[in-house]
Amino acid sequence: MKLNHPFSIAMIAGGLATMASFVMSAGAENGPDVATSNANIETAIFAGGCFWCVESDFDKVDGVLETVSGYTAGNSTNPTYKTHTKQGHLEAVRVVYDSSKVEYGELVHYFMRHIDPTDDGGQFCDRGNSYRTAVFVDNADERAEVEAQFEAINQAGILAAPIVTRVLDETEFYEAEGYHQNYYQKNPARYKLYRVGCGRDKRVAKVWENAGSS
Repeated sequence: MKLNHPFSIAMIAGGLATMASFVMSAGAENGPDVATSNANIETAIFAGGCFWCVESDFDKVDGVLETVSGYTAGNSTNPTYKTHTKQGHLEAVRVVYDSSKVEYGELVHYFMRHIDPTDDGGQFCDRGNSYRTAVFVDNADERAEVEAQFEAINQAGILAAPIVTRVLDETEFYEAEGYHQNYYQKNPARYKLYRVGCGRDKRVAKVWENAGSS
């Protein structure tokens, strides 16, 4: 969860011109991200297996303002970590970003190269529906962008098998419990042990070994 200024959430939730004006004026003192115009703030939702890892990966992207772990695409309201699997939810991450610094298509490209999009049974050591991969789209333009990227990858023969990552319309996103947020920073040793033990990075490197710089 990357927050560069205490007013970031207020900007995103309220969209108030007065708040945006204040943050703009404070930008020089508090860093570049706080000067983001409300008009440039966008959100995207991705499911890529363990949300701890997806959150960690996206926090490394310049232009990403915030990441939030959560649950989506299930058949219930207010899921919890204990109930979300039975209720059909996926572990997912909501990414808030500055579209003047990073485009939606770039986020999709980055996401795809940090998962195994050929695995329909989960991701790495985490198995089951709640760990399946998906890109959630908010409009026709986003869907077209995602589908075009998928088609290009499949046509190029980069992967050993076709992409099975789903493209789904956005549904209600429920924030996960507080102890899941920023887990990789709160519990670095445990997180590293999990990520290495699960074989995530090793498998991603193998899956995308023929991609080069594409």
